[in-house]
Order: sequence, then C-alpha cells, then structure tokens
Amino acid sequence: MLVATTRRGVADPGRMFSGERDDALNYADIKVSIPPDSIRQIGDVQWPSGPGDPAREFVALKADRLGEKQALGALHERLRRTSHRRVLVFVHGFNTRFGEAVFRLAQIVHDSNLQALPVLFTWPSRGQLLAYTYDRESANYSRDALELLLQNLVKDPAVGEIDVLAHSMGNWVALEALRQMAIRNGAIPAKVKQVMLAAPDVDVDVFRRQIIEIGAKRPPFTLFVAQDDNALAVSRRVWGGVSRVGAVDPNVEPYRDMFAQQKINVVDLTDVKTSDRLGHTKFAESPEVVRMIGMRLAGGQALNDGQAGLGDKLARITTGAAATIGTTAGIALSAPLAIVDGRTRENLGEHIQELGSQVQDTAGSAVRFPTDKY
Repeated sequence: MLVATTRRGVADPGRMFSGERDDALNYADIKVSIPPDSIRQIGDVQWPSGPGDPAREFVALKADRLGEKQALGALHERLRRTSHRRVLVFVHGFNTRFGEAVFRLAQIVHDSNLQALPVLFTWPSRGQLLAYTYDRESANYSRDALELLLQNLVKDPAVGEIDVLAHSMGNWVALEALRQMAIRNGAIPAKVKQVMLAAPDVDVDVFRRQIIEIGAKRPPFTLFVAQDDNALAVSRRVWGGVSRVGAVDPNVEPYRDMFAQQKINVVDLTDVKTSDRLGHTKFAESPEVVRMIGMRLAGGQALNDGQAGLGDKLARITTGAAATIGTTAGIALSAPLAIVDGRTRENLGEHIQELGSQVQDTAGSAVRFPTDKY
C-alpha cells in the first residue's frame, strides 16, 4: 500500500512514524503479508509475536520512505498495470497508532476482496485513550494534507476511480477535506465515486452543514451507524450531550428527514453482532459487512441501491453470531511498525467507567518490525 501521512518520522525503522505532527506530508510504501485464509476467518487478525511469522501472522515485509514525486510516480505506474484503475483511500480514527492503521487497511482490502490500490492516509493520532483532544486537533491539522492527496489522485490520468472510506474521528478529516475540495473545485471531482463514512465521530449538526456546503453535486455518500456504539456514547458526553452522527437512529426524526433531504445512504448496523463490545468497528470486523461492501464496490453499485436495506440483510445473517476478531476480542490491530515501549493499552473500563459506558480492556503491547525484512 501507499501511505501518505502528516505524522513525524522517527529514526528507528521499527517504528517509522510517531503520533507527533510534521509540517510536511510524508510518504511510504509498505508491503503486508497476510497468513493463508485456511487458518483465519474474515475479520480476524493474527498478531505478530516477536519478529512475526508470515505463515501464521500479519507481518510487514517492507517499509520504504518515499518523496512525494517518487510516491505518486509509483502509484501511477502500478495503476497503469491494472485493469481496474481504482484507488481506495482509507482514513483511520481516534486512538490509532501508525502500525495499527497499516494492518487495518490491509485487513479490509484483503477480506473484502476489493480490486483496488490501497492508499492509507494516516494523521497524527497518539494512540492513547486520554489523548482525545490532541487527536481531534491533529485531525483538524491534517485536513489540508488529505485534500492535497485527493487533488493529486484526481490529476493522475492513470486513476480512473477513487473510493474514500473513513472511520470514527477520521470522518472529520475526510468530510473537511471533501468540503474544501468541493469549494475549491466547484464540486467534488467526478473521479470520486463513493464516500463511505463508518461510525463518524462528528457532531450531527456540523455534519448537516458540511454536507450542505459540499453541495448536491457529489458522489453517493454511505453512512454506517449503530445505536450500540459505546465509543460514540462516550464521545457524546465529552461534547456536551450532542449526538454523534454515527450513533443516531436513522428511522426517527429529525434524522430520517435530514438523510432523505440530503440523499445520504444509511446502513444501520445496530443489530449486527461482532465480538467488539464497543460496537465501533463493525464495518471491518463483521465478515458479512466487509464482504458485502467489497462486492458492491467491485460491481460499481452504491451501497444502497433501492433494494432491501443492506443493514436489514446483514442483521438477518449475523444476529447472534459474533465474529472472531483476532486473538483478543474487541481490540484494534497490532502495531507491526512500533517499537516495544513497555507500555500496554490503557484499560478503557478504568477511565470511562465514570461516564457510564461498559467497555472492554484493550490491552496489547506493540511489537518490533522485523528488521531482517526491512
């Protein structure tokens, strides 16, 4: 995958990029090995232990830093050799280290069987639960860089289609970049075919204004929501009780009317069950959801095409059947490029209990990138 990031680089090749901000938009080329499907389920991520075993675990085999011209040139040449000419740009969410974002995108692309060149846009999240406000400001800091990346992709004659997938706080970055792009260009360019917003940690009123300012001439926007998203329940309390758009009930007013007026496709994943007790990453961790997303995009279909609702179909398939998410349920992905720092993930329950949310401990140490493969 090609990586574009506003994170600051570090000298240690096992870490590559930190959670601090850089003035420049940096690039990297990363190759991820995923173990055979015979030993894993869709949505399952095997954490690397020690240097990592590609036969059993997710492993980063190569990680090269590139300059902007070199990176965009590499993307151009790769697309010229494909028949699909499609790019998927993924923007991760809050509390995500660099390596976690890399593995998340690798898992999504592989498990969805999507024929697209993956491009990760990763902004400076510190990967710490109590760094929420820092992460939010880092999201603001990075919106111009994401717009620049998208503008460069649009200009590339080898790019035929751009799909955008954002998760959690990454939706703020994506929506702001698309809003700026629409204002600057008069509309979102036609090459942007789909925009998928998973569990957006965005104020519902701000979301409505962003969509209005983007304008009616825009690609299909698909919104993944879940009323049992505990992470967004906490965020709502942090932001003074204002609803987060990723946790609303799309069947009640004023949301039903707002989504209808703005022609937003809504997929309600409330009844889709996974092992993530936070309910915040269903779009990637439910085998049925990620497969159906891949099939729809591969066929050039909008995720809501006027037929039976995607959420209704998935609920019938998955209710009562939790997906297997790695070796530890409900956690984010391993950080394959992060140096061992002796620190484990903060216990979510310990810090959020006073807010009334029931969440799961997401303990997990980072592991060193296998230097013999670098």
